[in-house]
Amino acid sequence: MIAALYVETDGAYFSLPDVDPWDEPRDARKYNGPWPVVAHPPCQRWGRFWHGSTRKPHQFQLGADDGCFFDALRKIDRFGGVIEHPADSKAWDHFGITKPPRAGGWVQVVGGPLFSQAWTCCVYQGHYGHLAGKPTWLLAARMPKPQELRWGKTEQRIHPRALELHGYEKARRIGMMAMVGGKDKTRIRNATPPEFRQVLIDIARTARPGRPF
Repeated sequence: MIAALYVETDGAYFSLPDVDPWDEPRDARKYNGPWPVVAHPPCQRWGRFWHGSTRKPHQFQLGADDGCFFDALRKIDRFGGVIEHPADSKAWDHFGITKPPRAGGWVQVVGGPLFSQAWTCCVYQGHYGHLAGKPTWLLAARMPKPQELRWGKTEQRIHPRALELHGYEKARRIGMMAMVGGKDKTRIRNATPPEFRQVLIDIARTARPGRPF
């Protein structure tokens, strides 16, 4: 059994055998073990636009996520598991976590807030079924070096309709997600593809839960 924390209600982790999903109404901060976790803490206040809209800069404070990322750190440190966040998440700098290379490969975390053995990497979800390349940082704890993944950037993907409308250069710049319209864009961008979800679950299952060293 693993616990999936900070996940979308009725999303990718629901109705799976041996997975205990914690969505917003359930409040993942209340999870108290005993199983290893896959954690998707909110990323809005740690990303490129952590301060809010460019039209209204500095609406928000860096890292103002009601303690969710720090809580996820505490959970993987105690119970083992893996955190998923967008590449270049400012949470790594904020908490003094070793930053992984874009080229891929697991790097052992030196220093930072974790007492247990920890590893970090950059992986592109486009290798695992996401419409976009979606570079992602993972942080895994309480386990030996995790399994090797499909490293490196995904190939450039160009939407055929964008190519028809705008030509190659603009279609290349705007990317695949620009052609997804309406309310589905955010949902598709944020969704965890089933194949990538399974990778995270498999990583978490190698963890060795226990109290921090």
